[in-house]
Amino acid sequence: MGWRPVRLAVPRMSGRADGNLVYSSLARLIASGTADSRVELVRAVGLARSTVNTHLDALLAAGVVVESGAKGDGGRGRPAHRLALAPRAGVVVVADVGVHSTRLAVADLGQQVLAQDQVALEIGLGPERALDALSDELRKLLAASSVRPHEVKALVMGLPGPVDSRMGMPVRPPIMPGWDGFPVGQTMGQRFSCAPMVDNDVNLMALGEARALPSEQTPLLFLKIGTGVGGGVVSNAGEVHRGSDGAAGDIGHIQVPGAGEVVCRCGNVGCVEAVASAGAVLDHLRVEGGGPETVEDLVRLLRDGEARAVRLVRSAATVLGEVVAMLVHFYNPRTVVLGGAVTTASDDVLAGIRSVVYRRALPLATRHLSLSNSVLGRSAGLAGAVAVGIEKVLSPEGITTLMDRGR
Repeated sequence: MGWRPVRLAVPRMSGRADGNLVYSSLARLIASGTADSRVELVRAVGLARSTVNTHLDALLAAGVVVESGAKGDGGRGRPAHRLALAPRAGVVVVADVGVHSTRLAVADLGQQVLAQDQVALEIGLGPERALDALSDELRKLLAASSVRPHEVKALVMGLPGPVDSRMGMPVRPPIMPGWDGFPVGQTMGQRFSCAPMVDNDVNLMALGEARALPSEQTPLLFLKIGTGVGGGVVSNAGEVHRGSDGAAGDIGHIQVPGAGEVVCRCGNVGCVEAVASAGAVLDHLRVEGGGPETVEDLVRLLRDGEARAVRLVRSAATVLGEVVAMLVHFYNPRTVVLGGAVTTASDDVLAGIRSVVYRRALPLATRHLSLSNSVLGRSAGLAGAVAVGIEKVLSPEGITTLMDRGR
């Protein structure tokens, strides 16, 4: 199952209409579904009709954009032609890597999902073996989509740990032994002969969610509650805020007051991840005896209303609520979104966090705040990754290469 196209960032126009900027802006507006006719493009970019038509004709001649029939808007004169990205102008391949499984997708530049799958993949195998297995699965998905190797223009990966997105490598990830400093982006880019991008998985989820919501719903804070706890921050401009070194949003290792000596996988004690994640709930259930082994097992218990699981999840939600209340004051987001399997299994997580936030945070920080579960669910990371990949391909630098190949 796919998802509806999300908004793409459009380069800002300067006083002078730079050719590559215009090509990029037109292509991204069409790819996101924001504008699909010449009239709508003129209105969206704010340039002269002749300028838009000249650049659009070049995109059509290069085979990057196609006209796909009459728009049929009922107006006078000749009906407008509907514009779309050419189906074979290129594809992006994305991988939302988890601790035990990975979600994969292939999408064209118009955000049409050609194929997707979920495969078992243990990141504990180490980078070499895990990436070998991932590459095999991606090649199978490309073959199933009838995509030829040269059509792959970008590959985007989300990893469950701190990532230096500029270098394309994890940085001391607590739950990914052996991955520290491994050149994931370089390795996968060489294997698939395309532009690689590697980011933290929650950053991509946050971006996907923000782009699926109305633009006025930013700034946005995304909180993923799974084996660990992660956060992603999207600015008012609709872009991921990574901070100086890519560590922004790594909220799982904020210390919880009164958490005692609970040891976290990062080596510190009292981290919110060690106290209030789904993994922490699983640990408590095992100590009490006969506990579930995986997050999926915990989800089943919550759906069945199992008393011990519900009690521990409610307690975890209270702790998370305190952290979110602090972040609401610090960042003042318009929207807080919760993701992760446990948030869909029970309303206790949302209700518990919401209760604490509105009790602890001051009215100025909460009077316009929206706090809800994810609208994209498990597809949030894939949607964000597809958006990132398409924006790379349709960037002012990338669009020229794409047009040259089309000609």
